[in-house]
Amino acid sequence: MGEMHALRAGNNYKHTGNIELSDLFEAYAECRRNKRNTMNALSFELDYEAELINLCEDINTGRYKPGRSIAFIIERPVKREIFAADFRDRVVHHLVINKLNPLFEASFIYDSYACRKSRGTFFGIKRLDRFIRQCSLNYTRDCHVLKLDIQGFFMAIDKRILWAKLRAFINDKYHGKDKDTLLFLCHKILNNNPKKNCFIRGNRRLWHDLPPNKSLFHSAPYCGLPIGNLTSQIFANVYLNVFDHFIKHDLRIRYYGRYVDDFVLVHQSSEYLNSLIPVIKDFLKSKLGLTLHPNKIALQHYKKGVRFLGAMIKPNQISIGKRTKGNFYEAIYRQNGVASDCKPSRAEQASFLSSMNSYLGIMKHYHTYNFRKKILINHLSAWWWNLAYFSGGCAKLVLKQRTVRRIPKL
Repeated sequence: MGEMHALRAGNNYKHTGNIELSDLFEAYAECRRNKRNTMNALSFELDYEAELINLCEDINTGRYKPGRSIAFIIERPVKREIFAADFRDRVVHHLVINKLNPLFEASFIYDSYACRKSRGTFFGIKRLDRFIRQCSLNYTRDCHVLKLDIQGFFMAIDKRILWAKLRAFINDKYHGKDKDTLLFLCHKILNNNPKKNCFIRGNRRLWHDLPPNKSLFHSAPYCGLPIGNLTSQIFANVYLNVFDHFIKHDLRIRYYGRYVDDFVLVHQSSEYLNSLIPVIKDFLKSKLGLTLHPNKIALQHYKKGVRFLGAMIKPNQISIGKRTKGNFYEAIYRQNGVASDCKPSRAEQASFLSSMNSYLGIMKHYHTYNFRKKILINHLSAWWWNLAYFSGGCAKLVLKQRTVRRIPKL
């Protein structure tokens, strides 16, 4: 069966082994932790036991199909199009990943960083810093860094190729009785076209200056994964896994790391790294249908400093990137605007803490104590200081405890 026909084929799986309801309850609990306050989540929670029982029956009888997504644009840290799946579908996504991720993890190389436990952006930054120190023999010899990026990565993923990889992987590695049902769910997720069944939230004009290769609405047939789904993040790693192994084992590059579609190669010879560019370009195009971003190819000596994942890496120094600092300034002024005319609501107060602590959580990994303290003291409005205070060495803001004055009974 060809890849295109295989993707079109719908219910070719015999449900010989059913999904257990307990697995769905576990997936629901994980999903609920992250999406508890959304309207979809709250609606589902009203009678979650009945919802899960119905979902389990739909899956095991082959009636399950994805619901409506919500499409919107986020501006920070960079402008992106997001498709948020219905909460019911998110439970299914967690179910699938819970069953497959241990097998995926065993097949991934050590140095792919995105959407993996204990391997976030800061882990990737520290690894690149270590690569440079090792390759340069602790900064005593020449060492060069090649940075590359895939153009419109998520929108360029060919779902026919991805489906072939997933199907082969599950058939080979997964031995549970519910294998066919799991294949059915993966097929449903990939075969779903959310742009044909979505509600657009926000101003449609926000899409006007979004590059076509950043939007599902302009993706080629059978291409594109919606940013915002857990399965999209994990399946993206599955898609590029063959590329990771090609770099590490075929090209034998010792110092290599990748975060989603940003990847770095470190070597003593700039000439050798330069010679790899057309090799990498050809592999991505011929095997995965992907294109190197022509304007994001950077080859430089480590002493000039390397920007990677929002940080600047220099000898014996890792500093926070300018964009993160700028976004922090903007976030402070937005929050000051919320408190300028009236007392913020509880929801606005919670949003304030979430916004500030997300930036502080990032910056605490760097030598930014004085910067964090100075910018907050000098720029955060006095009203917010009536609400919150520093904790953990300026690592986070916490709410002050409000005492309720009790009126004695007569």
